[in-house]
Amino acid sequence: MIAILAGVLAVSALDDDKNAALAAAEAELALSAEASAIKSDAATAESEANAETILLAAAPEPVLQLDAGSTTGIEAETALTGTLADAAHYASFHRTVADLRDAPIASADDLDAAMDRLSAYYGEDRLARAWVAYTALIAAQHPDFIDEVREAADFYGTDAAMEGLVNDPTYITSFSTAETAEQAVAGALESDADEIRDVAEQYRMAAYNLQNERWANVRAQDRQDRLTALETAGERDLDMNDAAVEAFQAQMDTGRAASQLFRTDTALVADASAMTGAPALTLAVGEGQLSADENRVGRVLSVAALQSISDDPMATTQALEALMTDPAVERCLAWVRLDMQQCIAAGHFKYEDSFCIAEHALLDVSNCLSASNG
Repeated sequence: MIAILAGVLAVSALDDDKNAALAAAEAELALSAEASAIKSDAATAESEANAETILLAAAPEPVLQLDAGSTTGIEAETALTGTLADAAHYASFHRTVADLRDAPIASADDLDAAMDRLSAYYGEDRLARAWVAYTALIAAQHPDFIDEVREAADFYGTDAAMEGLVNDPTYITSFSTAETAEQAVAGALESDADEIRDVAEQYRMAAYNLQNERWANVRAQDRQDRLTALETAGERDLDMNDAAVEAFQAQMDTGRAASQLFRTDTALVADASAMTGAPALTLAVGEGQLSADENRVGRVLSVAALQSISDDPMATTQALEALMTDPAVERCLAWVRLDMQQCIAAGHFKYEDSFCIAEHALLDVSNCLSASNG
């Protein structure tokens, strides 16, 4: 019995020795394979490096080339950041209005182009931010106002002053020097609104005159295409051409209304009241002076004031985001988009498109962006 047990143990030990030897062999084989793989990878890397060296040696040395031509409007716009880019959008919008003032209304394509160019600005909050940014530049051209803002910031502290501007946009209108800046802003906004109204009147009259044109009296088959174009207007690039950007950059410190940037008539160019340092524009309704919306104009003055006192870019950006969003203007422009779509959907003839452009894409927008609220 003992002999049998000893034999069994011997066999078991022999099996253990075989298993151990097998495991060792497998481990050695794995190590050998890994070593081969490492050598292979190294050889491949060396080969690729040699090939890259050969290619680099053969390739000509790169030469920096600059396009001597002018940048496009989109490229020029990218050089402007923050509120300057927003302000450039407002200037570009008025370039579009100026173009339409002189453009023919002689075909369906003319009407479609006018509708598309204007509606692109009404998407999202593009124009809502743009008008605040541009008119804030006008307010900033009044040194007495800016000096008083900085004195207040020095006295109360920059953080406290910024908090006051953001929490209550009308706070800035209580400054003794704010009145001239207010009048300049209100005057510029009304000048811009008047320009839009003038072009609206052209399209309204065209709606009557086009009824005598055969092409404008044929039942339009493009209603769905027009509605789709209006619904996706906010996704299109803005019409930022070279002339608009260059005119803005050249005159953004002059205090001129955006609509005046693209006027070439001699009387307007000679009008010194449109320039910085000239008497503020006085707008009269009957015998009384225009009553601008205090919150609306105060928001503009607050943006100009905030930018003049803050040295912290991050804090400035956060504060500006709160001030640049005017809920009243955003709601007004949202109604413009809706009313424009409903007008086009209800119309059957192209001459009716001219009326829709006049009434909603132009006249309603002039009311949205007026110095008075709505």
